[in-house]
Amino acid sequence: MLYREAGQFKASYQEDQQIFPIRQDRIGFAAILVFFFGVVPLVANQYWLQAILIPVLIFSLAAIGLNILTGYAGQLSLGSAAFMAVGAFGAYNFMLRIDGMPFLVGIVLGGLCAAAVGVAFGLPSLRIKGFYLAVATLAAQFFIVWALVKFPWFSNHASSGVITAQRVEILGYAFDSPVSKYLLTLAVVAVLALLAKNLVRSTTGRSWMAVRDMDVAAEVIGIRPMHAKLTAFAVSSFYCGVAGALYAYTYLGTVEPEGFSLDLSFKILFMIIIGGVGSIMGSFFGAAFIVLMPIFLNVVMHSVFGGAMPAGMGSNLELIIFGGLIIFFLIVEPHGLARLWQLGKEKLRLWPFPH
Repeated sequence: MLYREAGQFKASYQEDQQIFPIRQDRIGFAAILVFFFGVVPLVANQYWLQAILIPVLIFSLAAIGLNILTGYAGQLSLGSAAFMAVGAFGAYNFMLRIDGMPFLVGIVLGGLCAAAVGVAFGLPSLRIKGFYLAVATLAAQFFIVWALVKFPWFSNHASSGVITAQRVEILGYAFDSPVSKYLLTLAVVAVLALLAKNLVRSTTGRSWMAVRDMDVAAEVIGIRPMHAKLTAFAVSSFYCGVAGALYAYTYLGTVEPEGFSLDLSFKILFMIIIGGVGSIMGSFFGAAFIVLMPIFLNVVMHSVFGGAMPAGMGSNLELIIFGGLIIFFLIVEPHGLARLWQLGKEKLRLWPFPH
């Protein structure tokens, strides 16, 4: 009875086209923001902020980027980690070689570099699709990492190829504590997530979905498939690039090209599959699942077996259980956690009446 839209009237098209048309959704979203901005920094310790919440937010942003490309535009990509690497190394070089470069401008420029690279590797999508496009983006994954290692200019001629992120400072305030880095990451992710939610509801987002569902019919009604696919690659790579810059500056502090490996690309792909393909909210659910589930399994294994199990066997068993849970979940709910969230809201709207 608390989740009803009865009696909520809309007097204009602007009110009807809101991101959250139901008042309870707006209140819930505001409560979530207040909780994560106001309550979490007060109660969470350094481990939770630095090792759990910040990576969940960063991977959520990367998953949003991949979801825009795969979920909304229907273009499969296996190069998300490579675009994150472009964003990280791009932001590093902009801040290194331009005196006085603001941090936020630096990560935006890093994201734009990733967008340009994404468009370049998205050109094959005009001719190929499906598995063949995935192979083309897989080539981007290996080529970008090879280029970052081969040309030492990108890492400022460091012998190991490792870069150390500069000090994060905005308007004279240094973000050097876990709380400040968490708040900065949360603010950037929240703004970009709202922009993505608006974008997929716009003309551009509708053209992506039209090309995804039936590209021939979309072209017949006047949508340009080339423009739609390349804009999807550009926006997706931009989000991954910004996520890579945050990965370097607010999470690790020191990164290397090999850190953005194919395993990371698959991890981001699993996030959108588990969270829900074609859902902004599902990107957050999937990132939280992928980051928290191994930690949960590790705690359970140590609490059950203690020190009786060898370390190698324990880690392998965790991977087996984790993979089995992913397969089981995909069989039970192939549309992801976002679908469960949607079903729960629908049941709440009709409660106590049955479907």
